[in-house]
Amino acid sequence: MKKLMLGNEAFARGLYEAGCCFVSSYPGTPSTEITEFAAKYPEIYAEWAPNEKVAMEAAFGASLAGKRSFCGMKHVGMNVAADPLFTISYTGVNAGMVIAVADDPGMHSSQNEQDSRHYAIAAKIPMLEPSDSAEALEFTKLAYELSEKFDTPVIMKMCTRIAHCQSAVELTDRTELPVKPYEKNVDKYIMMPGMARRRHPIVEQRTKDLSLWAETCSINRVESGCDTSMGIITSSSSYEYVKEVCGDRFPVLKLGMVNPLPVKLIQDFAAKVQKVVVVEELDGIIESHCNSIGVKVTGKELFSNMGEFSPNLVAQKLGLPFNTGECLDEPIPGRPPVMCAGCPHRGLYYTLKKNNITVLGDIGCYTLGATAPLKATDSTICMGASISGLHGFNKAGAAGGLKTAAVIGDSTFMHSGVTGLINVAYNESASTVIILDNSTTGMTGHQQNPTTGFNLKGDPCAKIDLEALCRAIGIKRVRVVDPYDIKACDEAIKEETSCDEPSVIISRRPCALLKTVKHPGPISVDQSKCIGCTACMKIGCPAISIVEKKAVIDATQCTGCTVCSQLCRMGAIGKKEA
Repeated sequence: MKKLMLGNEAFARGLYEAGCCFVSSYPGTPSTEITEFAAKYPEIYAEWAPNEKVAMEAAFGASLAGKRSFCGMKHVGMNVAADPLFTISYTGVNAGMVIAVADDPGMHSSQNEQDSRHYAIAAKIPMLEPSDSAEALEFTKLAYELSEKFDTPVIMKMCTRIAHCQSAVELTDRTELPVKPYEKNVDKYIMMPGMARRRHPIVEQRTKDLSLWAETCSINRVESGCDTSMGIITSSSSYEYVKEVCGDRFPVLKLGMVNPLPVKLIQDFAAKVQKVVVVEELDGIIESHCNSIGVKVTGKELFSNMGEFSPNLVAQKLGLPFNTGECLDEPIPGRPPVMCAGCPHRGLYYTLKKNNITVLGDIGCYTLGATAPLKATDSTICMGASISGLHGFNKAGAAGGLKTAAVIGDSTFMHSGVTGLINVAYNESASTVIILDNSTTGMTGHQQNPTTGFNLKGDPCAKIDLEALCRAIGIKRVRVVDPYDIKACDEAIKEETSCDEPSVIISRRPCALLKTVKHPGPISVDQSKCIGCTACMKIGCPAISIVEKKAVIDATQCTGCTVCSQLCRMGAIGKKEA
């Protein structure tokens, strides 16, 4: 049976058909849906882990126990999981273990544009890279076969376009596999220096064996072309762009395995064409490999190592005709992302800005607090960095009398903020940490996390008590505020940022987009009272605009949070009289 599927959905189907039994991941766009789709199969145990390191270690444990396992993450999540990744390469696996990493060229939802192929090379782990949904399914099944054949975890590299585009896939039945027996093996699984030294040569030999496999495997294939003046080596979404603009004109070497890369296959391909061009997004990994084996290619001198490609861009760089499109007479105004109407973070950020607080921010939808008109964030680096960075900032005395605070979401706090807060308490840092508890992992599409009281499948589970956790860590000053209450937020921020000991403010209000949240309904502006002072515009709510010098509230967007009404000194904003 054939079905149209997203790349991530097809990946999950591949997990199912391959007999995967255990899935542990942390949500991160564009990888999130793999785990969400996998959770729909009752044969697969699926969970959200607190972070990617935990997810990878849990997946290794399941593999060790004899069941095929999986963990998924986005490219920056691989940074978090790098510690176990490099050592699992040494230990190898018992049952097959597959790791998904989804890159984000163009940074649609990411803070950097790193190329995850570097991790596969550095960790000496095979990496497969599908170019459509059908390959996402088939490569996943192949990855388990390679994992068990070569005793290694296998990385599947996705990217935004492959993860979120649809194509037809052929569905087959699930393969049920017997549990592989666990056998105690100290030399293989305990990576003390003496054992690790003996495992390293095994890893190097495995890489050589995989290189030989890459020479003749079906996922690395040559597609013939009538014009041998140019041959193209490519992979992933770049392959789709090449085929769209070139068709069958030029010979193409399509690489499905991007680490380790073949040698003879590339050399033989190059010998049959006059010129070789490498088309690959981000870094010149394939290009560097070609140069190292004596194959002269053209790559990054034509194609940038930044951003996404497109068919038009590929055609232009290859000197082929392309559609220039049409331009409007007037430029289209920019539409930067904003916090949703009714977002509970808005009032808190407004209060931080009003009190001139230097804010070290974190990764989440609340990062939008850095944009106009709020402009209430001074730095955003990575998950958990707000708390650790604030500690260093304050301990270094760089504040120079500035009042400071760290802002972090509840899911991000559980991911990697807890250890930063432990550091604050342990080293007695006079720092204020604000945890934005919106009862979900909002940025990636409302997934559960350890603070929500529900697991991935929506079943009730243990719920982390943030107040009790903070006090157990050693924070004595812990208070909870409603971010819709501007006065309460103002008092809390002034008091806690003025004290000379660690403190935590928990800003608690569910995300306005949660289906379980019931809103009181829109409010309106009494035009007779409005003087057009634009005070209500300072919170950047998309439901509020100025029309003919008067504030207007869009009833289709307004949730009735009343934050704007608390800013109106004329009392012009509120519920209409019945």
